[in-house]
Amino acid sequence: MSQKIWLSSPHMGGNELKYINEAFAENWVAPLGPNVNGFENDLEQFLGNNVKAAALSAGTAALHLALIECGVKHGDEVICQSMTFSASANPIAYCGAQPVFIDSESDTWNMCPKALKEAIEDRIKNGKKPKAIIVVHLYGMPAKMDEILAVADEYQIPVIEDAAEALGSSYKGRACGTFGRFGILSFNGNKIITTSGGGALVCHTQEDKDKIVFLSTQARDNAPHYQHSHIGFNYRMSNIVAGIGRGQMEVIKNRVEARRAMHDFYVELFKDIDGVTVFTEPESDYYSNHWLSAIIIDPVITGKDRESLRLTFLEDNIESRPLWKPMHMQPVFESAPYYGTNISEELFDNGLCLPSGSNLSDEERERIANVIRSYFRF
Repeated sequence: MSQKIWLSSPHMGGNELKYINEAFAENWVAPLGPNVNGFENDLEQFLGNNVKAAALSAGTAALHLALIECGVKHGDEVICQSMTFSASANPIAYCGAQPVFIDSESDTWNMCPKALKEAIEDRIKNGKKPKAIIVVHLYGMPAKMDEILAVADEYQIPVIEDAAEALGSSYKGRACGTFGRFGILSFNGNKIITTSGGGALVCHTQEDKDKIVFLSTQARDNAPHYQHSHIGFNYRMSNIVAGIGRGQMEVIKNRVEARRAMHDFYVELFKDIDGVTVFTEPESDYYSNHWLSAIIIDPVITGKDRESLRLTFLEDNIESRPLWKPMHMQPVFESAPYYGTNISEELFDNGLCLPSGSNLSDEERERIANVIRSYFRF
């Protein structure tokens, strides 16, 4: 069998070991040290807009702490985009709160501002004003932030940006993850850059960053003994892991360019196939890192479906995956309120994520192209 082509595999830059070896040589094998500080500074410089970044053990940990800092408690409600990975919604349950899911709009596949406004008004009418809004930049595509922030501002509800998939993406020239009260980044093994596992919380003040670091290191009070006045968490990124991140940040621009080139590869490949749409920016205000390239297959026009294409890829040892199954369709959240129509459901039914790694070779791209040509018979 041919060597496996992964959907999105890690891609090292070369200098990761330098930072890791420095940590070992200096005995900074702990959840603090120069790599953590350096990685945070690299992120802050890359994102711009005078943000602060706290390096944490996972993007999920960052989202959990963001909800806590937004005052989310047991019995509260939090609005969340339905078309996303479960890690966007799970921290709501960690807080003992209830998710309220919102459908997508068809331009960016992200949270629909109209459904958002409808949901807020209805929840308020029912006596439950939501405590926060979690909007996701799906597959790196920026959400309609102007419209979403306008609704959030109207009802004075803080926005948390789940930019786990969107490092390197921007909306109207501003980096995703810097619009809301908090932003969330992920450096999981499949992301555009990786620390093997890890994440970061993006905020706008040193005070917020200091509070996040305090909570993420077991909330130890300033005392000579171990004293705690708050519930804390073991969520801080280690100095070793941060060393990988420093090496990755040296090549982040190249990684974004390579992912966008994969998107262009698919646009060219599918340009003459009726009934297949490549997920792309709706206009120039949106700049996606195209972390994952995805397509929608119209079964009526093509006579094909995304599952049969996925299985065809699998026969040649090529990984592809359906789009995220919306959260309101998940068994674990089946009782949660949902607002919208069926856009996210249709996307799930007909959408497929294609191999998008920044390290794919010309030979691997040709294998992918051959499968698609054979499947669609052109």
